[in-house]
Amino acid sequence: MMKKYPTIEECEKLWLKHNTPKHVIGHCKEVSRVATILAEALSECGVPLNVPLVQSAGWLHDIKRVEELHWEKGAQIAYDLGYDDIADLILVHMSYRINGEKRNITELDVLCLADRMVLEDKFVGLDLRMDYIINKSREDKSAEERIRKSFSQTKLFLKYVETLLGRSLFEIMK
Repeated sequence: MMKKYPTIEECEKLWLKHNTPKHVIGHCKEVSRVATILAEALSECGVPLNVPLVQSAGWLHDIKRVEELHWEKGAQIAYDLGYDDIADLILVHMSYRINGEKRNITELDVLCLADRMVLEDKFVGLDLRMDYIINKSREDKSAEERIRKSFSQTKLFLKYVETLLGRSLFEIMK
């Protein structure tokens, strides 16, 4: 039997209940859209992915983004509702580092890749998102090197994904 995931209407009620700001809701919707399109395209290429899981995790991944430890609080909401697989993705989405050499693509990879290419409520790709993160972290002198290293691994992984798909993510998102 297929695991039931929350609908967009149920997520809208959760955002309201948990006081998720409008700009964060826009971000969650766009991450979900990008992740879903990517998961569907990869599935068509033979990569076994649970598309409804990716879609729902995108909607809820930042439900508590304006709070400290938002990934833990968001995951707890999903666990409390019985959405353990969504909660598992939410719990690690901030600390997960994509390995550029990885070839076994998972729902977590798709969610994190989408999250790293969306700036607020717009798909902008990796480069613009990286520039935004670096500029936001100017106070932390060691942050730029860590960010660039993480994004270089993500870029390698993205190249692999685009090779599998036979086109760029920008083409797919059109």
